[in-house]
Amino acid sequence: MKRHLPNAVTCLNLLCGCLALTNIFAGRLEMGAWFVAAAAAADFADGLLARALRVSSAIGKDLDSLADMVSFGVVPGAIFFQLLTRGTGSGSLPEWVPYIGFLVSIFSALRLAKFNNDTRQTTSFIGLPTPACTLVVAALPLILAYDQFGLAPIILHPALLLGLTVLLSGLLVAELPLFALKFKNLRWADNRRRFMFLLLTAGLLLVLRAAAVPLVVLLYVLLSVPKTAAR
Repeated sequence: MKRHLPNAVTCLNLLCGCLALTNIFAGRLEMGAWFVAAAAAADFADGLLARALRVSSAIGKDLDSLADMVSFGVVPGAIFFQLLTRGTGSGSLPEWVPYIGFLVSIFSALRLAKFNNDTRQTTSFIGLPTPACTLVVAALPLILAYDQFGLAPIILHPALLLGLTVLLSGLLVAELPLFALKFKNLRWADNRRRFMFLLLTAGLLLVLRAAAVPLVVLLYVLLSVPKTAAR
């Protein structure tokens, strides 16, 4: 029975992704963003549970990628599509522009396929993980919903949205080594980078809330730079 528990949590990730999509296409982007957060929590929990129970399988690995393709592949493309639709609603840009948002979905698929077949990524990542990419995108509707810094005109500007689409798509498949949040033990010496990241993340979220998410992902990349330079 225990070997099926991680897969059940993975299916919860998939369900949250489906619920996110239904809300996004219904125009309820804020609710969709919260379902993305739930999917990310489930995605983290299934791996944690699998390691705790010491169970793994080829089916579980494939199921995880399939669930991630929905929750962290299709979903960010849908969010970009909806935001670009709002940004181009004045008619100043061609109607096909919002479809460019799905570029991130294509590169997410490439990223997931690469991850499954890249033996270098057993203890770390090469390229931005799809959940991290999607959390950046999902933060945008939350920033708009709780716009305490007056960022709405900036976020809805097509140039920013298109630039972010291209940037995230590139980072997904970039040959950029990034550390993974996998704790084999709780010793500071072995997990200094991870503990620093979590502490700084908590501080940023406490102060900036949803607006902190893009900064958290930037911090994640920057903290990986010393490791990249060492290689």
